[in-house]
Amino acid sequence: MEMGSGGDERSGLLARGWLLLKALPEKFKAKMVNFVVVTKKLGQDDPRRVIHSLKVGLALSLVSLFYYFETLFNSFGVHAMWAIMTVVVVFEFSVGATLGKGLNRAMATLVAGALGVGAHYMASISGNVGEPIILGIFVFFQAAVSTFIRFFPKIKARYDYGLLIFILTFALVSISGFREDEILEFAQKRLATVVIGACACVIVSIFVCPVWAGQDLHNLISLNMEKLGTFLEGFGNRYFGSTEDEEFKDNESFVHGYKSVLNSKTIEETLANFARWEPGHGRFMYRHPWKQYLKVGTLTRQCAYRIEALNGFLSSDIQVQPEFARKIQDTCTKMSLDSGKALKELALAVKTMTRPSSADSHVANLKTSTKNLRCLLKCGLGNDTDLLKVIPVTTVASLLIDVAMSVEEITASVNELASLAHFKQKAKDTNLTLEKRHGVLKSLSKQGQCSRCCYNS
Repeated sequence: MEMGSGGDERSGLLARGWLLLKALPEKFKAKMVNFVVVTKKLGQDDPRRVIHSLKVGLALSLVSLFYYFETLFNSFGVHAMWAIMTVVVVFEFSVGATLGKGLNRAMATLVAGALGVGAHYMASISGNVGEPIILGIFVFFQAAVSTFIRFFPKIKARYDYGLLIFILTFALVSISGFREDEILEFAQKRLATVVIGACACVIVSIFVCPVWAGQDLHNLISLNMEKLGTFLEGFGNRYFGSTEDEEFKDNESFVHGYKSVLNSKTIEETLANFARWEPGHGRFMYRHPWKQYLKVGTLTRQCAYRIEALNGFLSSDIQVQPEFARKIQDTCTKMSLDSGKALKELALAVKTMTRPSSADSHVANLKTSTKNLRCLLKCGLGNDTDLLKVIPVTTVASLLIDVAMSVEEITASVNELASLAHFKQKAKDTNLTLEKRHGVLKSLSKQGQCSRCCYNS
C-alpha cells in the first residue's frame, strides 16, 4: 500500500510538472505581449522619451570616435574613457538638467584638478616620508569640508553633483600623483575629455529636438490652474443642485485631476532649478522670473488643499437644512462658477503669455459675492435652526470664501508674473470662446503628466 501511494504521489508531481512546463510558452507569450503594450504606451504618452533615447545614443556614438580613430586615441589614450563616462552620467531629459550637470562636472574637474596638482607639489616638498601624510591630510580636509557644504539647501539644489565630482577628482589627481610622474599631463587629459563629453551632451541636447525645462514648468503651472478651474465650475451645481450635473459626472476623472496639484511641489522646484541653467530661448529670455512661477505654484496648491476639503462634502451623507441651503445656494454657486472661470482665464493668460485682464471681472464678482455670503451667514441663522444640519452648508460656504480669497491671491501673483516676464497685451479683437480656451489647455494635460514622470525618474 505504501509503495502504491508513493507511486501515485510521484505521478501526480510529474503531471503537475508537465502542466507547468506546457504552460510556459503561453506565459512567456503573455509577458511579451504585455511588455510590448507597456512599451508602446510609454512612447505614445510622450514621444520625447523616444527622441531622448536616440539623442543619448547619438552623443555616445560621437565621443566613441576617440577609440575608433587612431590619431584621437593616441592623443588621449585610455583617458578617452572619461568622455564616454561623462556622456552617460551627464545627459539628462531636458536642456537645463544636461547643461547644469555638464557645467558642474566641467568646473568641478577644472578646480579640483588644479587644487590636486597644487596639493601634490606642496606635499612633494616635504620629502618621501612626509608626502603621504600631507596628501592624506589634504584629502581628508577637502572631503570633509565639501561634504558639509553639500548640506546647505541652496548649494544642494544646484551644485550637489559638482561637489561630488570635486571630491572625486581631487582625490584621484592628488593620490595618483604619488605614483604617477606626469601628474600635470594626467590632470590635463582628464579635464579635456570631461569637457569634450560635456560639450557633446550640451550640443546634442540643444540642437536636436530640445526639451526645455522652463517650457515644461510654464505649461505645468498653467495646467494646474486649469484643473482647479474645471472642478470649481461644476462644484456649485453638483453640491446644491437637486440633480447631479451630467457633464460634471461624466468627466469625473478629468474633474478630479486637481489631486495631482496637491503633490506638484517637488516637480515644480526641480523644473525651476533646471530652467535657471537654460539659455534664453523662444519667449523665455535671459533672467526669466522662474521664482515667480514657484510663487504662483505655491498659491495654486494652497487653493487645491481647500478644494480637497470641498470635495469631501460631495460624497457626504449628512442631511442639510433645505431652507437655509436655498438661501445661500445662488451666491455659493455663483462664487464657485466665478472662481473656476477666473482660474481658467489665468491659466490661458499664462499659457499664451498675455495680460490676464479678462480675469478681473470674475475677481470683482467674487469680491461682491463674498460680501453677500458673509452677510447671509451672519443673518441667516434663526432661533429654530438645527445647527447639526446647518454646519455642513456653512462649512462649504466658508471654504468657498477661502477659495475666493485664494483666487484673488493667484490673480495678483499672475499679474506680477505678467509684469516681470513682459507678457503681451491681449488684442482687443480677440474673441476666443471658453470652449476653445478649454481645448487649448486640455491638450497640455498629457504632456504635463508625462513630463512629471520623466523628471521624477
